[in-house]
Amino acid sequence: MMKSKNLGYLPRYIERHVQEDLARKMVFVAGPRQVGKTTLAKALCHSYGADISTRYLNWDDPRDRENIMLERFPAGPGLLVLDEVHKFKRWRQVVKGLFDKRGEEIQILVTGSARLDYYRKGGDSLQGRYYFYRLFPLSVGELEMPPRKAIGRLLKYGGFPEPFLLGSEIETRRWSRAYRTRLVRDDLRDLENVRDIDMIEQMVLRLPDLVGSPLSLNSLREDLQVSHQSVSRWLTILENLYALFRIYPFGAPKIRAVKKEAKHYHWDWTLVQDEAVRFENLVACHLMKWCCFMQDTEGREIELRYFRDIDKREVDFVVVEDTRPIRFIECKVKEMRPSTGLKYLKKRFPEVPATQILLESDDDLVTKEGIRICGAHHFLASLV
Repeated sequence: MMKSKNLGYLPRYIERHVQEDLARKMVFVAGPRQVGKTTLAKALCHSYGADISTRYLNWDDPRDRENIMLERFPAGPGLLVLDEVHKFKRWRQVVKGLFDKRGEEIQILVTGSARLDYYRKGGDSLQGRYYFYRLFPLSVGELEMPPRKAIGRLLKYGGFPEPFLLGSEIETRRWSRAYRTRLVRDDLRDLENVRDIDMIEQMVLRLPDLVGSPLSLNSLREDLQVSHQSVSRWLTILENLYALFRIYPFGAPKIRAVKKEAKHYHWDWTLVQDEAVRFENLVACHLMKWCCFMQDTEGREIELRYFRDIDKREVDFVVVEDTRPIRFIECKVKEMRPSTGLKYLKKRFPEVPATQILLESDDDLVTKEGIRICGAHHFLASLV
């Protein structure tokens, strides 16, 4: 499955589901820029026998933009792709009119990088007319290679297709730097009314050093010498642009949990220099990707959180469904002994699977407390 650009297309984990849903409604696909949405859309055009030159319209192309604004779309049945169309203020009306008039004849795929799910919430005019998917970076479960090798490559080159396929640490650094600049200088400027671009860029450079710990907005505010409100708004913008995501504390009546700051992680985890923290960030992305996949394909009320109590016991990740925990996950480089936090939660929620995953281990065993200790390749390969 894993091939270079010259050898072929890498099928993505949402592709089959998107094809099935296109038979019933429109499909929206969002996700970070350069994660593979355009490649996926063009591959779907091929599978439908559609002419990319006429059936794939990109808002950033002047000719396509004019056709979208004038609502001139290709005749005949088949797949129609509208890429980055949400940058057009009237996109909802255009897409609604197109679907209502020709929905029986054509399949409509709408893609966008800058948090299409955020912009679609501005009104309910499209309600009931589409299914929504999020496409995220590559993960162990997507790669047709030994899971341990996949983890090594992902840690080194990240999960975005271009640097991953190039397999060069130098090119990964160059790509990451350019990606960060385009995100802040281009995407943010296009989609948000923000004046302090330089300050946001400074915050983006600072954030990777704070991954894995509760993020203090007050500390960030002091570092940047700006208001708390500005820092909070900028973080939300970066989430909307899929630069990062935040997870919030898990609390339940039977535990003395801390219910304050969120932790944050980057979709480009190569920004994180410390090996153990980068590994935790990689696991966070795998888990968030799985949670979103469950939400998008099965409609499950599932989310990713973390645990920390007033006695400083911590567990890196808690997967919650319908407000109840369904998984506890702790990340370690090579520590075989279960963490104090994991043992604490397992004792209070004995029915919930608890796993300590290790970067440097081939083991897969269960302790007397009922905690699974296993190599990361065993655990991550079971996710999407």
